Amino acid sequence: MDQTEHKQYSFNNFISILILFIYFSINLHSQEKNIEIITAGSFDRNESLFPDGNILNESNNKKVHLRHDEMDVFSKRSIFFQKRNSFIATGEVIVKQGDSINLFCDSLNYDGDTRKFSSYGSVKFINDEMELSSNVLFFDRNLNEIFFNESGKIIDSLSTIESKKGKYFIDNKKYEFEENVRINNPEYKIRSDMMDYFLDTELAYFFKKSTIKTDRYNIYCNKGFYDTKNKIGIFENDAKVSNEDRIIYGDSIYFNDNLEYASASKNIRIIDKKENLIIKGEYAEVFEKLDSALITKNPMAINITKNDSLFIKADTLYSIGKKDTRKIIGYFNVKFVNGSMSGKSDKIEIDKFLGLTTLSRKKLNKRQIQILTENQINELNPVIWDGNSQISGDKIILKEDLQKNIIDSLKITNNSFLIEIDTIGGGNNFNQMKGIKLFGKIIDNKLNRIKIDQNAELIYYMYDDNQELIGIDKAISSSIIMTLKDNGIDDIIFFNQPEGVLHPEDKLEENQKTLFGFINRFKERVTKDKNFK
Repeated sequence: MDQTEHKQYSFNNFISILILFIYFSINLHSQEKNIEIITAGSFDRNESLFPDGNILNESNNKKVHLRHDEMDVFSKRSIFFQKRNSFIATGEVIVKQGDSINLFCDSLNYDGDTRKFSSYGSVKFINDEMELSSNVLFFDRNLNEIFFNESGKIIDSLSTIESKKGKYFIDNKKYEFEENVRINNPEYKIRSDMMDYFLDTELAYFFKKSTIKTDRYNIYCNKGFYDTKNKIGIFENDAKVSNEDRIIYGDSIYFNDNLEYASASKNIRIIDKKENLIIKGEYAEVFEKLDSALITKNPMAINITKNDSLFIKADTLYSIGKKDTRKIIGYFNVKFVNGSMSGKSDKIEIDKFLGLTTLSRKKLNKRQIQILTENQINELNPVIWDGNSQISGDKIILKEDLQKNIIDSLKITNNSFLIEIDTIGGGNNFNQMKGIKLFGKIIDNKLNRIKIDQNAELIYYMYDDNQELIGIDKAISSSIIMTLKDNGIDDIIFFNQPEGVLHPEDKLEENQKTLFGFINRFKERVTKDKNFK
């Protein structure tokens, strides 16, 4: 045999071996794909009912046993369609595949080519971790997925899970649930319209309206995640966390039950049910163990009182302490409105138990104390406006009648200064009183009477019955009491040998028409429409 003939022979031999290999591979693969009959009590055929179908029945309590790709199916009766590589099994059907699949049902349709089956009637799927039951259950062996569309129930070691639609990914130990999802656990109850749940990690992911309820708190969201084992979650889209005392709203809420901690961001509302308090902002942290909250980014508090609510804004707001020691504290750029009264300060502190609201400024350092004038200090001091009146001092204290739940008085302990617009003279002049201490009586959320004690000084524009200016009264006294009516001064009373002189207006220089420390801050006035939209 020459070299050319040898090469031709070798090539033909290779092709023959290749064809033989492909034939055996196809035949072997075909055998692996074919459904096998392991046992059957009897064989029958009924072409009119089951064309091309072999009817297999049990006998002597020995079930029909079919096998396909390591999956065994036992039943009382099976219709086996050999050409279609499929069967219908009925009567106490049992499906087993190693330790991973144990399924029981009344009937089952199986397609060996697609490796999919549907099971019907009191279906139960059981493995080491859970039991799934439904009236109709579908199984895709290629994807190793089980799903139901007409309600199902899952029972694991602690929980019962029910939903209208559900899918179980066996390899990932993951569930996908839709429509009327319910998880009942001794420690919590979950309701959801759409949820994923992982068996190993016990994590739940929410995609539609969902709730979590426990003995201590309730959680609502339209999107989020919850670690049911460690009780940690993130909840979004109209999220809400509530307990007996407080409700927290936010676009996004982080919650940790073990730490008794929550943080919320964007469109926040914290409602204190017992204290009639609402706090809004863009970021908040709540420490349940301390019964406290911190709110930053445009925080605003609304303290609901009998007549008019108290509105507060600040750079940062705190709600601190249990009910008997509860305080609301605001720092920096503090603004408030309560009925006709409004004010601003560096700090506000509301003691709910004592019924005291304190307005104060930042503490002055040594250099500021040395160089700042009284006017400059008064520009920094907390200030209150009511009607045509402006009141300022180093510290302003508002007192609440706890029984009536209304603010009824105010007090200034140092550097008191009151300014009242002279409306008769056109509003360009100001009546003024200053002294060490100030006490004010508030009726129906309006200043009614003011008393200034110690080193009291007064500048007052006096008019006759025809509202013609008589002159400017400049007086000093140990104490002065002023009553207000219709947003103006109604009466003034001096105590302990007052000294005063009535000056013609044209006899006084402009700088003599104001008391030392006078600062007109009406342009800073806080209003609900301007500052609390």
